[in-house]
Order: sequence, then C-alpha cells, then structure tokens
Amino acid sequence: MTMKTKVRRIGNSLGIVLPKEAVQAMRVKEGATLYLTEAPESALRVTPERPGFEEMMDIAEQGMEKYRNALRQLAK
Repeated sequence: MTMKTKVRRIGNSLGIVLPKEAVQAMRVKEGATLYLTEAPESALRVTPERPGFEEMMDIAEQGMEKYRNALRQLAK
C-alpha cells in the first residue's frame, strides 16, 4: 500500500500529516508515539510504539555498535 502526503511547515519546523488510512493501518490515535528508523536508499520506516519495541531497538543498536566492522564487511 502506498500513500502520498506532503511536507508542510508547522511553526519553525517541517512535518507531515498522516492520511486517515495510515493512522488506521498503524492503529494509532492522537498523541501516540511513533519511531522513525533508517531504511535503505534514504528511506525511513515509521513504527508505532508497541510494548517492548524500545528495548528491542536498544538491543539491536548495541549489537550493531559491537559488530560494526563485521557488519560493514558483510555489506560489501
């Protein structure tokens, strides 16, 4: 599913408005926390907060830091 939205000025910042279908698909409501994580090719993944998500991301980041050189070699 592909949805289109535009970057808009919100005060001194830039933001996007999530289409109703995106909000429903992510099962979020106003005030929900969303995580943005880097994806390949200058993309971002938007993930709603779920129980345990933050801990999983912390563990993943620690592993990527610890094995940075090995991961860099595997990426070649």
